[in-house]
Amino acid sequence: MRTARNIAIIALLALGVAFLPRGGDFASAVLTAITMGFLAAFAYAIYGFSRENQLTLFSINEPRRAVLYGSFGLIVLLIAGASKMFSTGPGTVAWLGLLAAAVIGIWLVWSDARSV
Repeated sequence: MRTARNIAIIALLALGVAFLPRGGDFASAVLTAITMGFLAAFAYAIYGFSRENQLTLFSINEPRRAVLYGSFGLIVLLIAGASKMFSTGPGTVAWLGLLAAAVIGIWLVWSDARSV
């Protein structure tokens, strides 16, 4: 039953692309809505993370906390600007490098906070 529902959803979206005038715009709107939902879920997850770990976050000194929040912000900006950055080769390399830097920043702050 679940598989049939998923196939019906995909078929409905395909009908919109195939038969609606300017169906490509319909597909872009759906993709934009999915991206916005993903970013909203990411923001909510960070909010929940900060609420659950308030004591740990406040025990981290301010420069490391700035690295942590800056890394999360960088990830959000990378997601938002991915289409522009992926349009060129150097942009793709820069995107991957910035993502690696953000993940390393989060990991270093988190591992330092857990070791105290």
